[in-house]
Amino acid sequence: MYNDKQLSCRDCGADFVFSASEQEFYASKGFENEPTRCPTCRAARKAQNGGGRGGRMGDRGERQMFTTTCSSCGKPAEVPFRPSGDKPVYCKDCFQPRSRY
Repeated sequence: MYNDKQLSCRDCGADFVFSASEQEFYASKGFENEPTRCPTCRAARKAQNGGGRGGRMGDRGERQMFTTTCSSCGKPAEVPFRPSGDKPVYCKDCFQPRSRY
């Protein structure tokens, strides 16, 4: 059973609570270390590092787009990858109904 813990933020020095439910969540994810930053400093650091997406997404610059022909309707389509020709490529309008999400 977990009990709330009082921790101190390594960035701002503020005390914060590492709740029993947070501890349970950390354990379920296999995390072995307690958080060292308060929620405010964690959010600020996450925003600074590109939203926590595993890299610095903001540092990549503009994404390169490639123009091709839609395999369904034949209209020009812009896609964020270089089409290899071995798989169908769809424009935005034709792709939308095919997506699973």
